[in-house]
Amino acid sequence: MLFGKAAPILKRVLIVEDEPLVAFDNEHFLTGEGHEVVATVDTEAEALRILHAQSGGDPIDLVLADVRLHAGSGIEVARAAGKTGVPVIFVTGECPIDARALAVGCLAKPYAQRDLADAIAAAGAKLKGKKVKRVPGGFRLF
Repeated sequence: MLFGKAAPILKRVLIVEDEPLVAFDNEHFLTGEGHEVVATVDTEAEALRILHAQSGGDPIDLVLADVRLHAGSGIEVARAAGKTGVPVIFVTGECPIDARALAVGCLAKPYAQRDLADAIAAAGAKLKGKKVKRVPGGFRLF
C-alpha cells in the first residue's frame, strides 16, 4: 500500500469506559482508523463476560480500560485480560501504581484522539518486537 494507512497490529478492541461521550468518541474514532470495536461496555461485569466468552471465534487483540468505573474496576478487567493473554492499555486520569504488572501502557486523560491511535500503534509495535516509532505525550509504554 503506497499511500494508504497500514492495517493496525491490534485490530480487535474492547473498550471499557463509563463516560458515555468518551466511549462514543473512542468507538467512532477507532472504527474510522481501521480497528474493529468488539464491544463498548461501561461495567467491570460486562467486560469480564465478554473476555470470558471470547474463547471461540476471533480473539480480542486489546482492551482499553478506564481504571475507575462506576460499576467495578478497570484493574480487575486488566487482571482478567492478562489471564487470557489479552494486552491492556489503561486510559485514565491517574495511572495505578501496579499498572506495569497489568498493562502494556497507560494513556492519561484527557487525551487527543490522535494520541489514542498513536498509543495503540506503539503498544502494538512493542508487543510484536518492532521498533516503537512514536510515543505520544501523556502515554507511558511499559
